[in-house]
Amino acid sequence: MKIALANDHAGYALKEEVRELLQNEGHEVLDFGTYDEEACDLPDFIYPASLAVAEGKAERGIFIDGVGYGSAMIANKIYGVSAAVCQDTFCAELARSHSNTNVLCIGGKIIGSALALEIVKVWMNTEFLGDIEKYKRRVDKVNDIAEKHLKKI
Repeated sequence: MKIALANDHAGYALKEEVRELLQNEGHEVLDFGTYDEEACDLPDFIYPASLAVAEGKAERGIFIDGVGYGSAMIANKIYGVSAAVCQDTFCAELARSHSNTNVLCIGGKIIGSALALEIVKVWMNTEFLGDIEKYKRRVDKVNDIAEKHLKKI
């Protein structure tokens, strides 16, 4: 799978660990930066990575900042992106299986790398339960809202 990675300075170190995990599992990584721990502005990196997911240049995205919420707020402004902040494996599983998210947001200041890597593994390996009517219906309702209010790419 092709994965867009993006981060700010607070997520740089963890992003490097996530990149290694993804590459070791055979995924192709598109790294949108940042590439060091110098203070930077999160939108400069999350926005282009979100566009890559929305445009189909990446199948999924994993965005890492200090807490995760900034990345999710930016990503969810883009038509075709469904981002969730996950701080444990249970939420990561539900974000995929029930909500069909295509972007995972993690807070590098909130969780340690061992837990973050487990979250990534669970999220990457969980499929959407779209054959279960209630989950499909709920995701379709969210997509209908996006159709009404977000600009298509």
